[in-house]
Amino acid sequence: MSITADPVEPVPPSTLESERLSGQARELAKRRSRRERRFSIGVKVSYVVLFFFLAFLFSGVQISIGGIEINTINLDWEFIRTYAGFIFRGVWLTILLSILAITLSVVLAILGALGRLSRSPFAYALSTFYVSLIRGTPLLLQIFFFFLALPQLGIVMSGLTAGVLALGINYGAYNTEIVRAGIQSVGVGQREAALALGMTGNQIMRRIVLPQALKLTIPPLGNQFIAMLKDTSLVATTGFVWEILWRSQKVGRANFRSLEALLIAAVFYWIITIIFSAVQDRIEARISRGERTLA
Repeated sequence: MSITADPVEPVPPSTLESERLSGQARELAKRRSRRERRFSIGVKVSYVVLFFFLAFLFSGVQISIGGIEINTINLDWEFIRTYAGFIFRGVWLTILLSILAITLSVVLAILGALGRLSRSPFAYALSTFYVSLIRGTPLLLQIFFFFLALPQLGIVMSGLTAGVLALGINYGAYNTEIVRAGIQSVGVGQREAALALGMTGNQIMRRIVLPQALKLTIPPLGNQFIAMLKDTSLVATTGFVWEILWRSQKVGRANFRSLEALLIAAVFYWIITIIFSAVQDRIEARISRGERTLA
């Protein structure tokens, strides 16, 4: 009795080629993953080194290397522990000032962008004049104008109101160009399709153009908000808004510890910026994820 083996079917060349390419792709993915992991570890190690360098710089240690004396900065930690809470209470006012001002700036930016794109000569001239005037004068001058100059006309404002108006109007001029670019980025085909459906110009702007434009302008507007968080320190020059910088200057001058007081303020500004930058990254990631889902 003889046993005959079934003939082995040859593997098609196309299958072998696809397996080879698949193996190369997996190998490339592994190499890319290893590079990204090494890069991430390098970044974390660098952050740790920088942190310890800053800690050493403000440790007050005196060392001698080869006859060269190196003196680090000696801080008054008792002063920092005593007044850090007082300065911290200005954080909430700084955030409130920023939120009110950025809200005003976005409203003015939308109106300014619509005016810049309008076919009305007066609307175009008004928005262009607004952008040119505000961008051509310093923010500090504008704060002083609202707080010190307007009372001569009988218009008296609190330091907070003057700060919100100055910051909102100033950033509104810069945000006008951001919103205008966002509106112009919406394809003409979408407007033509909306017209074909019988929508009016105002309906197209409200329902089609502005929602998409504002979504596109969220990243740059977020950057403007973070910049405004730091520019709120200029409102301290009025002397009537007890935000972070005003409080740090008050206790620093009174105790002859301006270095420590300003360092406390810098740390608080830095922490606020990190928090809102993380929030901005989350918002941008969600927007981009939504766009990929729709695609």
